[in-house]
Amino acid sequence: MTTYLKFISNFNAAALAAGRDLSEINLIAVSKKKPPDEIREVIELNHKSFGENQIQEIEKKWIDLKKSSKEIKLHFIGNIQSRKVSSIHNNCDVIHSLDRMKIVNLFNQMELKTGIFKEYFIQINTGEEPQKSGVKFSEADKFISDCLLNYDLNINGLMCLPPLEEPPRDHFLRLRDLGKKFNLPNLSMGMSGDYEIALECGATHIRIGTQIFGKRD
Repeated sequence: MTTYLKFISNFNAAALAAGRDLSEINLIAVSKKKPPDEIREVIELNHKSFGENQIQEIEKKWIDLKKSSKEIKLHFIGNIQSRKVSSIHNNCDVIHSLDRMKIVNLFNQMELKTGIFKEYFIQINTGEEPQKSGVKFSEADKFISDCLLNYDLNINGLMCLPPLEEPPRDHFLRLRDLGKKFNLPNLSMGMSGDYEIALECGATHIRIGTQIFGKRD
């Protein structure tokens, strides 16, 4: 798949230019709205991390696709509806978008019930955009503290989606500093249009769709 291979070359060069160790960066291939045959092409190139933002798509595509390799990790990167928590927990390995205490509590109940433990990120609305999911930046300290103090979930990072009309670097640095404050080692930030900046700002998880799979229909 030439699109994937070209991007990997560019990504590796950008990581090295930013002084980053490739082994500390998790490149998530965002496969939303892409058919299984296209995803299999990327799996066959030994890619292991994939992201989706709709649980309905995951249920349709990934139960079979994950049989391709036990090493595949599926990342849920979309808004979480409470009625979908059970399916997200059952089908995904890493959840990037905790943003409400009700959702945190539901995942905690799922782990207590099943004994199956996942990895979690808290999504921060760094631009405090009213139309966007995520914990408001001004309320982030309390939310993170409450999560870490009151729940045993493996919350090990923060995620953000910067406002489209603002320089992403400011938001990436804001997220990085917040993560350091709470000793959270992982930062899920950066997409096809701004991943180079995210690398410079310390991203550990980068979510790439278009530059890996091409434009969506």
